[in-house]
Amino acid sequence: MQSIYIICILSILTLSVGCGQKKDDKDFSSKEETQSVDKNQASKTSNNKTDQAERPPVSIPAPDFTLATTDGDLVSLSDLRGKVVLLNFWGTWCGPCRIELPDFVKLYDKYNKDGLEIVGITIRRGESIQDVAKFQEQWGLNYLLLNDVNGNEVSEVTMDYSRAIGQMISGIPTTLIIDREGFIVSGFVGPRKEQVFYNAIKPYL
Repeated sequence: MQSIYIICILSILTLSVGCGQKKDDKDFSSKEETQSVDKNQASKTSNNKTDQAERPPVSIPAPDFTLATTDGDLVSLSDLRGKVVLLNFWGTWCGPCRIELPDFVKLYDKYNKDGLEIVGITIRRGESIQDVAKFQEQWGLNYLLLNDVNGNEVSEVTMDYSRAIGQMISGIPTTLIIDREGFIVSGFVGPRKEQVFYNAIKPYL
């Protein structure tokens, strides 16, 4: 039963190529895998709805976390309950991550008023949080960038989400869509365009 559950969780992720990831064109969203969900579990989950959209049967609760902004303020995922959260695992050093940044800025400008929050989980490779803050200013990033509080909290969050979705977050950018009730409803590995992300969040706004 656990193996079936993990397969179903994987079906929410569509793979592309990102930093630290080999090319893999496999699409996990096959009908056979989706249909393998235990009928009772599927029925129970599908009856839980957001205000605007029916949640996919393979949706899972997003683990809570507390991380720090570049200014040192603490932010928890639970603080954003009631919002649609685009959760992006990224790094300043990651070329594919940079491709998405202008689209995230556009999305935030357009849809923050409708309840969208974009949260970047910053995976650092030697750069300081001050370096991340400078990068945020230079690129005009208007959304939350979260970092370690005083240790390895980002690594812990990355592992928590890897366990939650049943797949290691080893390639970035990895982006997860979390609905207003705190459930992961879809996700992507590798860079995507604004329209792709909008199509993913639209049902939940």
